[in-house]
Amino acid sequence: MSNEDIDLSYKYCKDNQVLLEKEENLLSIKCTEDTKISAISYLQKYFDLPLNISKISFQDFNKALSESFTNNASSSEDLIQGVDENIDLDSLVSNLPKTEDLLDDSNEAPVIRLINAILSEAIKDGASDIHIEPYEENLAIRFRVDGILKEKLNPNSRIAPLLNARIKVMSNLDIAERRVPQDGRMSLKLGEKWIDIRVSTLPSSFGERLVLRLLDKADASLDLRELGMTDEMTKDYLDQLKSTSGIILVTGPTGSGKTTTLYSGLNYLNDQTRNILTVEDPIEYALEGIGQTQVNNKVGLSFAKGLRAILRQDPDVVMVGEIRDKETAETAIQASLTGHLVLSTIHTNDAVGAITRLVDMGVEPYLLASSVKMVIAQRLVRKIDDEQKLSGRIGIFEMIKIDNDIKKLINENIDEDSIRNNAFKKYISLSKDGESKVKQGITSDIELKRVLKEVE
Repeated sequence: MSNEDIDLSYKYCKDNQVLLEKEENLLSIKCTEDTKISAISYLQKYFDLPLNISKISFQDFNKALSESFTNNASSSEDLIQGVDENIDLDSLVSNLPKTEDLLDDSNEAPVIRLINAILSEAIKDGASDIHIEPYEENLAIRFRVDGILKEKLNPNSRIAPLLNARIKVMSNLDIAERRVPQDGRMSLKLGEKWIDIRVSTLPSSFGERLVLRLLDKADASLDLRELGMTDEMTKDYLDQLKSTSGIILVTGPTGSGKTTTLYSGLNYLNDQTRNILTVEDPIEYALEGIGQTQVNNKVGLSFAKGLRAILRQDPDVVMVGEIRDKETAETAIQASLTGHLVLSTIHTNDAVGAITRLVDMGVEPYLLASSVKMVIAQRLVRKIDDEQKLSGRIGIFEMIKIDNDIKKLINENIDEDSIRNNAFKKYISLSKDGESKVKQGITSDIELKRVLKEVE
């Protein structure tokens, strides 16, 4: 039986350090060293049942409390009917406090409860993104789970301004500005779990579209061995990370796990003996012991300018969020040639495409051949669980080391197909790595084809 059944709020249990389960003839109480005897006495008197008291650590208590109330949080579907479409928007926004903890339901304003429920549900579902999309009659609220968008709610579109205004307040955006896109950020708490949320707004025909990217620090595994690389790939990546100079590139579309691969590399290098600096857009996770700089185009801080600035900070390792133009590419190459290890991403379909993309940007082939040490391409595929359902994701990879043969082809400005044919005589392609994971029963053939369709 849950805490909801005995009508005890999350705030009450947290403040009094008690967690209850009521059975037919027994009241089980979990408590901590800080639990007052008076609180237990009150509960015994209130329920008039024999007690079974167990004392647990603060950490275990907080985890149990969070799990108990997360499992019983109100569904957003149940709250849709409670949103008043006639609320005065200005007065609503001006009186909205910022919620510190989504499980604390002491503030019962319907729109707040609805947003809290949507966020809580998305986190429980393991969603990476929440899409709030207004149309003429209805508002589509969709969650992206394991790379797939699914509609969760479809309320009347008249509540869209209420939701948008509340989310804008929470992420420090201008609620009066609806004509131009805005980007914001907020940190919210679900029990003992902190979630960073990036918010993006975009004007559309029927109002503003919002996309919320959920970044769960606790669930972000930065262990290289959990990415999905083969043992040989992991060894090769670690060997390149130990280099004192050169460039390691990771490529793939948005949402393919590139940042996680780079962060895992930085995490491996972060042993306090190196000065590690990054310039990112945006900073997805705060990494303890690493200096991270946010790109800000409004004040002219681009990737290239940010990279030049951090190179004056005596770094050993630098990470550039993305190479988008010739200026950033050339700055990264000069950094690698002057004794810095540079990690970055580039948007191409496969590893060889990253090489030709840099040449297309205007980078001299001889500079490219002498600076880039490794290119990794990746995708994320859904895993098959024990019940043959797809849940959670794992990476598939292709990893090309720029050896002497490939350097020669780059210097001779040989075409992409020739470089690819040479590379995959020695290295495993994305499709081959995916096929191996299908044979191992990690993913399905249908899922692999879905993810690799643009490569083919």
